[in-house]
Amino acid sequence: MAVNYPRKILNTIGPRQMMAEVVKERKIQVLFLNSYRFNEQRSCQELTALMEALDGEPKELVRDLSHHVSDEARHAVWLTDLLVEMGEGIGNPKSGSYIDELNRLLDSSVEDLSGGSAQRENALIAALASINATEKRGCQAFSAHINALRQAPATEENQRIRETLEKILPEEAAHVSWGSRWLGKIASQSADHRARVQVAKRKYFMIEHAAFEAGMDITAGAELRRLGNLVEIANTLPAWERPAYLLERLPQALLSPDLTKSRLFAVKRVMEEKPENLVEQFIPMFLSGLNNLRPSLATPQGRA
Repeated sequence: MAVNYPRKILNTIGPRQMMAEVVKERKIQVLFLNSYRFNEQRSCQELTALMEALDGEPKELVRDLSHHVSDEARHAVWLTDLLVEMGEGIGNPKSGSYIDELNRLLDSSVEDLSGGSAQRENALIAALASINATEKRGCQAFSAHINALRQAPATEENQRIRETLEKILPEEAAHVSWGSRWLGKIASQSADHRARVQVAKRKYFMIEHAAFEAGMDITAGAELRRLGNLVEIANTLPAWERPAYLLERLPQALLSPDLTKSRLFAVKRVMEEKPENLVEQFIPMFLSGLNNLRPSLATPQGRA
């Protein structure tokens, strides 16, 4: 099943371009695989919390979510087994997680399932739109990774990695289709419902991309791009909610410990493996961020 997700990281790096480089370095590929494993594992927790908040209604959705949890747990098992067989660790990501960043950027909409009927409906739309955006990201990542492995040397290990990702991808695509069907079902109820679904899809598409980019962008100026993306997301909220949203998340955007940790981790890895690359490659790469200070969500593509 084809899933369109055209956004590029920093508006310059496409997923296939990035993955073509990732598969060249075993240690980097292992970092990505462990990140996938952690995200699949954590999503079980997030989906379970949503089911508990729904408290059994609507019954069909809770049933679908229970199957979704089962799929995500199976993916985490497959990736855990893969990493163990490769002789690699399965600890938490050293520089923070994509889902943690996503949760930091989410507004209160997805937390209002305990409110009245209208508030609960808006919260349900928000939750489904958020899940849909993250599942599209999973499809994009796995598809690009599989494509890169098809072009890479056909080692036994690369074959094993590819086979694992190829088992996961169809189920991730099915999750996207499932979420789109539920959002479409809600949107079909009225013109007002359709408008609310469209607003939610756009907002959580932006939030998801900002969270993903935050984990990938360690170059100079990343703080300003995070701030710019934060402002763009705030502009999707009602005017009276914007100041509180910005003020609560501003310190994390400008003084992110995860960003500092990621930068130090990258420098340490370069120094341990190829110290000469610190000056020849890493520093020029780091400074290249100053050429692209505009937040990616502010571009016409980001508003698609």
